[in-house]
Amino acid sequence: MTGPLKPAVPDQFERAIARFGDVRALVVGDFILDRFVHGVIERISPEAPIPVLHGRGESLALGGAGNVVANIVSLGATAVPVAVVGDDFAGRTVRSMLEADGIDAAGIEASVGRITSAKSRFSALNQQVLRFDEEEIRPLDASERTPMLERFVELLPTADIVILSDYGKGVLADGVAGELVRAARAAGKMVLVDPKGKDFSRYTGATAVTPNRKELGEAVGRVVSSDGEVTEAARELIAAHGFEFLLATRSEKGISVIETDTAHHIATRAREVFDVSGAGDTVIASFALALAAGLDRNGAAEVANAAAGVVVGKRGTARLSAAELLDALARSEGHPRLSASIVSAEAAAALASAWKREGLTVGFTNGCFDLLHAGHVALLQSARAACDRLVLGVNSDESVRRLKGEGRPLNGEQDRAFVLAALAAVDLVVIFPQDTPLELIRKIRPNVLVKGADYTIDQVVGAEDVQADGGRVLLVELVDGRSTTGMLRRIAERS
Repeated sequence: MTGPLKPAVPDQFERAIARFGDVRALVVGDFILDRFVHGVIERISPEAPIPVLHGRGESLALGGAGNVVANIVSLGATAVPVAVVGDDFAGRTVRSMLEADGIDAAGIEASVGRITSAKSRFSALNQQVLRFDEEEIRPLDASERTPMLERFVELLPTADIVILSDYGKGVLADGVAGELVRAARAAGKMVLVDPKGKDFSRYTGATAVTPNRKELGEAVGRVVSSDGEVTEAARELIAAHGFEFLLATRSEKGISVIETDTAHHIATRAREVFDVSGAGDTVIASFALALAAGLDRNGAAEVANAAAGVVVGKRGTARLSAAELLDALARSEGHPRLSASIVSAEAAAALASAWKREGLTVGFTNGCFDLLHAGHVALLQSARAACDRLVLGVNSDESVRRLKGEGRPLNGEQDRAFVLAALAAVDLVVIFPQDTPLELIRKIRPNVLVKGADYTIDQVVGAEDVQADGGRVLLVELVDGRSTTGMLRRIAERS
């Protein structure tokens, strides 16, 4: 095999994701401004027995219905937001952030006197230590409600699917959700609801609701955990409120699609959980797009489950790209010869970009790695120590043959990649067909480029690009007497 290694994704998923660009989703709900402050705690305040957080940076993100919109757009579809926010700093910031992402925010009205919900999360060493909420929970008044409903009805014919994102802040309260559901269903549109509170009757007639396990239990007034309990509770709500089906998210247990006569339970795909903030937004966004793109309910749930597995591995209110979703679906196929960390150049670039948005440092190094030895492992450990995530470029078989001559490599590219991906120091492995990794480096744009100290910086391929992009080049001392050539020579001498 030559060229970048790309695990297979079932055709139905590839076709659906390719159609995301044609999908237009109408999103109504509570738009929230999320603020993340990162720092370190080194002492206790002399004023009170509380820790002092030394700020090291902060970021803003769209939360609530805004995160649903952000995920729809990052997956390549069109989102049309409709809501009411306050004419305040948080509201203006939400609108400007939407517009910066190329989203038409004309459907979001600014109301004087209304407070836009804002949540500030303070973290030290990746651990949240405090959340500060600024909000006023109240239903829309007549001057806010009527224009929003009129705008929704005006935009409805252009939508392929409708999402109601209820965070309990008031936009969908006092019968508004029901009016939106009835209007959408009368127009023949599917309506998915991310619910809030115990009373699901406010969403009567929706195509489906997407509660998490806790919300599902609260809606039926009892704890639900097992597959059977989830199925029973879901069918109780379907019968009571006229839903066609229910999609239940179940944390570490995955996702369940429940209909009157069938139940489909899907195990979680998450590899590592950093933060579940906004995971439900990603689920409903990806599920809605997959349905609108032609997948059935179970297939759409597989897509949503894979999407959730990606975003819970990120920090903060996260979104994902179509490339990340395709990669996650490929991993979930469990190919017997491939590690989950072996990805295409395109997927690696998308993941690297997402990591950098989270404030993580991305490192890169490369090589043939024909016979893995202690020198290789030491190099990779040093590289990983200089970054938060390490991407490893591996020369393809044809590339190695051109560089090392006939008879090389001794181990094929899939075997080499598989072994390297198993190392704790390595986060991603990408096989590249060129003789140098320059093209791959330009796609990934690492913060740190690592090479052995047998090179000088001016000899390192990609050094100029990385430095011009604000990154740095690290030369690592090699382990004496460790090389593939030396190993082959000793083998030949003993033959």
